Amino acid sequence: MAKRDLISVSDMEDEWPSLVDLAIKLKAERGNHGDPLKGKTLAMIFEKPSTRTRISFDVAITELGGHALYIDESKMQMGVHSETVEDTARVMSRFVHGIMYRAFDYKMMDKFGEFATVPVISGLDNLEHPCQALADMVTIKEKLGGFRGKRLVYLGDGNNVANSLLYACAIMGMDIVICCPAVRMPNAEIMWKASNIAQKNGSKVIVSHEPKDACIDADVLYTDTWVSMGDSTPVEEAIKLFQEYQINDDLLKIAKPTCIVMHCLPAHRGQEITPEVIDGPQSVIFDQAENRLHAQKAVLYTLMKDQ
Repeated sequence: MAKRDLISVSDMEDEWPSLVDLAIKLKAERGNHGDPLKGKTLAMIFEKPSTRTRISFDVAITELGGHALYIDESKMQMGVHSETVEDTARVMSRFVHGIMYRAFDYKMMDKFGEFATVPVISGLDNLEHPCQALADMVTIKEKLGGFRGKRLVYLGDGNNVANSLLYACAIMGMDIVICCPAVRMPNAEIMWKASNIAQKNGSKVIVSHEPKDACIDADVLYTDTWVSMGDSTPVEEAIKLFQEYQINDDLLKIAKPTCIVMHCLPAHRGQEITPEVIDGPQSVIFDQAENRLHAQKAVLYTLMKDQ
């Protein structure tokens, strides 16, 4: 079978619903699903440090019977003055059965996927964060029972998380409202593609710059840090730009009483979200974080079982 990658959510558009269901199944069977990836090795390349990505992938491959190999990119012979990305991808493919890459630059991720002959899974780059979006969809299905007729409102910076959520909500047939300052909207091409997918699946992509209007009838309020890793925006400037987009009790009261609150973490309490909300009864943030493990398992099983 030809190898497949998960660099963009759109890479597995047709399989996305089944990945959500598989993650939920594997979560229910934790400790009792055998070792379907016995003898498989996952190389994990980190240009950016991480808590959730490293732990969840490491535990996921281990619990499926495989082995994780952590690689600090700064210790590799890959870069401008060393081995090319193309050659590194070719060589690593001879040693391992899959590669998880957490990168600064989507172009590097895309090139790695092009030349690797084993599956390449994005652990995040500056354009998308597909595994986070999968964990988010798992959480929404668990908490709300499904996606049809539901509305997710994303508030804040139109970053990689927002880009992947656009695709994921559109695929699952869930309305998504992107509420960001005009100068920090998500990727325009992804918004256009997601709108077309949403139309096909009976949902909508809606743009707003007014948080109080956007949050009306929301089933999910979602935010992320205002200054992502690698973003050179000064914190003071970000606070000034995004302050009205903070998820707080006032915005939460505008949403449905059953609305859940999500954040991909790490959170800057008191900036994009208040401590009262993140620790409040409508927050599902730590369940969402746990679901990274189960989402990763679903991806690893699907892409690596036949390698």
